[in-house]
Amino acid sequence: MILFQDVKERQVYWFLFPIVGLCTGILFYQDILPQLFYVTVVINFAFVLILMGVIFLYSKLKLKTSISNTFGLGDSLLFFALIFSFSSISFIVLFVFGLIFSLVLHLILKKNSKHQTVPLAGYLSLFFAVAYLAYWTGILNSIYTI
Repeated sequence: MILFQDVKERQVYWFLFPIVGLCTGILFYQDILPQLFYVTVVINFAFVLILMGVIFLYSKLKLKTSISNTFGLGDSLLFFALIFSFSSISFIVLFVFGLIFSLVLHLILKKNSKHQTVPLAGYLSLFFAVAYLAYWTGILNSIYTI
């Protein structure tokens, strides 16, 4: 749903992000000790906060515009929803590769798009959906440990 809404309208229903966080959090919680889950969530939260700080500073200092003109609310909501989904190293690795995937996919598809913005939440949700499908079909042995 996030992919289709973000690509088509550049808007996503807000309630989908807590659903993503809850569902991926439950899947991860069932695969790890409760204490490790909480520590992992804190580390992932810190990573996303640092990333959001860098985006904010880059928008203000380099681009000389507000963050709302460079980064969508749906993108940040997805970032925070995903902090519950993976162990810290797996999260960072998958997150970085998800961003690279989003960039490549956008460069390929931007010729057919009437929008100037990147549907980052949609592309990232596609990447993480493919990662989960690869795990559930047995292509990947584990997505929780890299």
